[in-house]
Amino acid sequence: MKKKGYVYILTNKNNTTLYIGVTSNLVKRIWEHKNKVVEGFSSKYNLDKLVYYEVFEDIETAINREKYLKGKNRQYKTEIITNFNYKWKDLYEDII
Repeated sequence: MKKKGYVYILTNKNNTTLYIGVTSNLVKRIWEHKNKVVEGFSSKYNLDKLVYYEVFEDIETAINREKYLKGKNRQYKTEIITNFNYKWKDLYEDII
């Protein structure tokens, strides 16, 4: 059985910086971001607010989508977040 894949977008409390990631376990990965388990871009800029995610049948498709989104400009990313999550609220509670 193939593992599902997830693409997600995090931001900070002021919605000023975006981070796009991919994972096979969305709840675990967002928990890691919130608890600063992994050092890097997201912990450096306090990116722990889940504002967008997509679910895929396999991780390879998710990885391709992540690469596609990373290539898009901020306006495009802002629009897909707003269409998915109008108020830009933290969706973590909705996925656990």
